[in-house]
Amino acid sequence: MTAEPGDATAHREARIEQRGLYYEELQTGVIYVHRPGRTITDADNVLFSTLTMNPQSLHLDAHFSAATEFGKPLVNSLFTLSTLVGLSVNQLTQATTVANLGFGEVSFPHPVFVGDTLYAETRVLDKRLSQSRPNNGVVRFEHRAHNQDGTLVARVERTALMLRLPEEQR
Repeated sequence: MTAEPGDATAHREARIEQRGLYYEELQTGVIYVHRPGRTITDADNVLFSTLTMNPQSLHLDAHFSAATEFGKPLVNSLFTLSTLVGLSVNQLTQATTVANLGFGEVSFPHPVFVGDTLYAETRVLDKRLSQSRPNNGVVRFEHRAHNQDGTLVARVERTALMLRLPEEQR
């Protein structure tokens, strides 16, 4: 179809807005791999720890940390958790989540240090339609973070209230 000169449609460009996936688009049995990764800096660790009022010497005191079994400061585990969930947002929940409903089991099987790069992946454990909100569904995610060597450093289960596709698209 060719637009005639002066036709308003001739000057419109297709637009695609970045978003996450709607409830119907999320699939169980699939691993969503999130990129890019995130390299953790000393500033990240110090700023997060101080902003959250966590003066733990393991995060802030290099001299103290040198005498521990780790030999250097540990990255604040709640920063690791926040980064893990954050790495999934663009691909899965950007503009399609209503709210976090809760976090389940959280584990940190290996320490994270300044200079490590975190990579994340997510699996949809299960999902169901909301009983009280017809335009929403409840999804339980398992998020996993690996460092640059492929070592699992964090795992969390998260339940979120997700938007359903607009009614005209269902």
